[in-house]
Amino acid sequence: MITKKKLLITLVAVVLLFVAGSFGAGWYMVDYALTPNADRGDTAKAYKKMLAEYPWIGQWKDSLRRAGVLKDTFIVMDNGERHHAIYVRNPRAMGSTAVLVHGYKDTSIRMLPIASVYERLGYNILLPDLHAHGLSEGKSIQMGWNDRLDVLRWVKEAEHMFAVKGRPVNITIHGVSMGAATVMCVAGEDVPKSVTGFVEDCGYTSAWDEFSRQLHDQFGLPDFPVLYAADLVCKLRYGWTFGEASPLSQLQRKKRRMLFIHGTTDDFVPSAMVLPLFNANPVYRDRRTGQLHCNDIWLTPGTAHARSYRDYPDEYADRIATFLRQQ
Repeated sequence: MITKKKLLITLVAVVLLFVAGSFGAGWYMVDYALTPNADRGDTAKAYKKMLAEYPWIGQWKDSLRRAGVLKDTFIVMDNGERHHAIYVRNPRAMGSTAVLVHGYKDTSIRMLPIASVYERLGYNILLPDLHAHGLSEGKSIQMGWNDRLDVLRWVKEAEHMFAVKGRPVNITIHGVSMGAATVMCVAGEDVPKSVTGFVEDCGYTSAWDEFSRQLHDQFGLPDFPVLYAADLVCKLRYGWTFGEASPLSQLQRKKRRMLFIHGTTDDFVPSAMVLPLFNANPVYRDRRTGQLHCNDIWLTPGTAHARSYRDYPDEYADRIATFLRQQ
């Protein structure tokens, strides 16, 4: 006969096993999602991968190297980490600069195709490796959240690097995928006057929403209990939560113009995410004239995740050029 005491002990044991199992699954998820690639610093591999998709970039890159305008730089962040970036000093720029932010488990090198668009338009280019990516130090991926602070530091660096006497430095920040999420998180901060606009290409509404999608798609699991446990583990280990890493919330405070780009068949960061992002703050007030204007949105037909430039290179360049002229 089962006594009340035995029943209580059994229930407590079951609860403890559930909690321990959930915590263990959450710990695994955080490691799975936020551990950087072991070969993240292999620049030769990154170039090879990029050139396989965009072979013409090799000649363009080599021409910049020969001209002495494509270089590497390192800075030390406030936490003591050493971070890396590639930059192009364009003699035609006169202060106009693009800061380009790469995606999840990617590197600055993979942003060179889009960098070529800005270079042709007469812009200086700064391509940082995010925390724990490429040649930048760091132990965990930050999903664009703390990365926003690193990008703001790079903006300050760009102001000094590309200053031209008698002319203001005008900076556009452009990101793809997690880089787009980073850009939107930056947009919600008190950005310097030098920042004139943002481009986000296929960014997610929040880290929570994106992990929820991947948890369902890759493992067939609901949010509870694993995602909730992983969220707690992330807070304990790294000091931030998946819900906190929310471009959607950050956009409520955006004070600059933004171009939203998303492929209509993106099933990694679902296409449906772009509409709430755009509608979060669709109108902006021109900081010089005080007039109200709408942000821009471009949905690329039949395009998968982070492939808008690959599928529509000419129109992509035209859209960027138009957006820059209107800043």
